[in-house]
Amino acid sequence: MWTFFIALALLILGYLGYSRLSEKVFGVDERKTPAVDHPDYVDIEPLPKWKAFLIELLNIAGTGPIFGAISGALFGPIVFIWIVLGCILGGAVHDYYSGMISSRNNGASMAEVSGKYGGVVIKTFSRIFAVILLILVTAVFVVSPSSLLANLTSGTIPSWVWMIVILAYYLVSAIVPIDKVIGKAYPIFGVILVLMAVFVLGGIMVNQKEYPMLEIIDHFKDFSKMHGDLPWWPFMFTTVACGAVSGFHATQSPVIAKCIKSEKEGRQVFYGAMVAEGIIALIWAAAAMAFFRTDTFEGFDALLNMGGGNSMSVRLIAETLLGPVGTILAIVGVIICPITSGDTALRSCRLIIAEVSSLDQKKIKNRLIITIPLFAAVIGLSIWNFTSPKNFNILWRWFAWSNQMIAAFTLCVITVYLLREGKYRFGSLISAVPASFMIAVTLTYILGEPNIAFGQIIPMNIAYIVGAAVAVAMFILYIVLLLKMRVFVKNRNPLEK
Repeated sequence: MWTFFIALALLILGYLGYSRLSEKVFGVDERKTPAVDHPDYVDIEPLPKWKAFLIELLNIAGTGPIFGAISGALFGPIVFIWIVLGCILGGAVHDYYSGMISSRNNGASMAEVSGKYGGVVIKTFSRIFAVILLILVTAVFVVSPSSLLANLTSGTIPSWVWMIVILAYYLVSAIVPIDKVIGKAYPIFGVILVLMAVFVLGGIMVNQKEYPMLEIIDHFKDFSKMHGDLPWWPFMFTTVACGAVSGFHATQSPVIAKCIKSEKEGRQVFYGAMVAEGIIALIWAAAAMAFFRTDTFEGFDALLNMGGGNSMSVRLIAETLLGPVGTILAIVGVIICPITSGDTALRSCRLIIAEVSSLDQKKIKNRLIITIPLFAAVIGLSIWNFTSPKNFNILWRWFAWSNQMIAAFTLCVITVYLLREGKYRFGSLISAVPASFMIAVTLTYILGEPNIAFGQIIPMNIAYIVGAAVAVAMFILYIVLLLKMRVFVKNRNPLEK
């Protein structure tokens, strides 16, 4: 039990301390945000800080901090280390800066921002990659809640009916003004999400005798090697993405960057939402380890054979530990999380295309022109997903590596931004270090994952070496750029400074 509460305390302390350091490095000021300077009351609209926080939390909290955290239990209590350090040093930094940089660039997407600091080629690549990722995410977040709702109704209402209902909601939510649907529903959903986490934690505490939490000092080992399966490096870092580091969040922060009323709100909204998601992930990882006893072959096998984190494992944990009310909250929370990420995924996809096309989004006609083709792609992918569980697994693997690739790329863009803003000493290290780490994770995963083409021909040991070598090379490049920019500034004519 002490392992969990130490991890929880570290997350809270990390927010209180490291978020302030992140804010100091960024250098917030009194400039007007887009919501105050030129609201359009469609996508750019001033929202109260509490509402902006809840929307940001629900935007980023898809199934990842629940399903991903439960699957992360297969790696044992070392997953706590990744959730805490990944969230504080990587994920929250990633989310905070992507939101704040977007705010300073008129609410632009990180794909658009990357072009400003990296050139046309990088901007084009970022746009294409971001749109593909967002379509994948929207499709994934149609399938998982549809399946769970069908399961809850014992098949009386089939998955395809739920899929139609959810898709219809996505279409409406993506095109109406942000405070008409999202702003009205998300505060209610946010309360349910928080209550869900509280009930799950309470269920673990009440049932400690029968389902004791695992302690890291007793189980500091790689459980995933019990069956010669996937090792913790790099697979733990892609399995538990939301709740630690997730590139998807970089597509969501700009949605709320258009709605904050002051730069000073950014720390609580962006950094705070990520820490809140880390706490949710921590709770579900602890619950899964305690319930399934993943330190034993029997428990490990039970969770593994169930498919790791999914609606079945969530329902089993909830019904056993929480009682009727807690079970309802947990299941409703698991349904809400993907839906409230899927709708804003489609919305942010629309906004990225709008940046390319320069279509004025105040007009409903222009919003429909962009959204309908994207919506058609999501429908096609969702139908393909439903035809076979194998298709969903393929989609999830592609989402796993592309998601973390976006995270690594975003952290690199943030680093370049900080260098351009004059953070020539230690300031830019705040993003350069996690950027290098995520490059190593992503490249090792792409080369070594046995179900991806490269992994079928490249030995895992080679993937380790290449991933580490490229990450080190990128960090050396960062040091070279840092030194060059410091020398350049030092030698400039004082009148130019």
